[in-house]
Amino acid sequence: MIIGDVDALRASDEELVRRFGAGDAAAFAELYGRYEMRVFRYLQRSVRTRALAQDLFQETWFAVAQDAPRYQPTAPFAAWLFTIARHRLIDCLRGSSRKQLSLDELGEDCGERVLAEEAGSNAPYAAAVAGEELTALVAALEQLPEEQRDAFLLQQEGGLAVEDIAALSGCSFETAKSRLRYARGKLRELLQEHV
Repeated sequence: MIIGDVDALRASDEELVRRFGAGDAAAFAELYGRYEMRVFRYLQRSVRTRALAQDLFQETWFAVAQDAPRYQPTAPFAAWLFTIARHRLIDCLRGSSRKQLSLDELGEDCGERVLAEEAGSNAPYAAAVAGEELTALVAALEQLPEEQRDAFLLQQEGGLAVEDIAALSGCSFETAKSRLRYARGKLRELLQEHV
C-alpha cells in the first residue's frame, strides 16, 4: 500500500462527526484521539491551571458530543471544535475573576503528558531541556496581551487559519493577522535566550 492510499482511507473529521452523530462511538473516539492534546494545551495555556483546564476540556468534549447530531460542516471541524473550547473559556473567565499565577504555582500544572509530548523523548537531559523551554514558553505567553495570546494559541494548538481565527474572534482578517504577527514578534523577543 502506498502512503497516499493510507491518507485516503483515513476518514475526514467531518465524516467522523457525521458518523458519531448517527451513533458510531468509535468515530468519536477517533476524533477525540486526533484533537485531545491540542485542545487541552490550548485551554491550559489560556487559563494556566491544570484543574480548570481539565474542567473546560471536559465541558468542551461534552458539548461536541451533545451537538454532533446537529453539526453542519460549514467550516473545518477544528474551527468548530476550537470555537466551542473558546466559548467555554470565555464563559469561565467572565464568571470568575482571573487570578494571575506565578511560575512557582505553575510547576505541576504543566502536566506530565504535555511535558512528555513536548520533550519528544524519555531521555532525562532532553526532558530537562524541554521542561525549561516549556516553562519559558508559558512565561512568555503570559506576557502577551490576551487577544494576541488567544490568536497565537488558536493557530498553534488549533491549527486554525487566519480567516477562522478572525471569524472566531469577531475581528477582521487584518486584525487577526496583526495579532499573530505581534504575538510572534514578542515571543521571539522574550524567548531569544532559549534559542
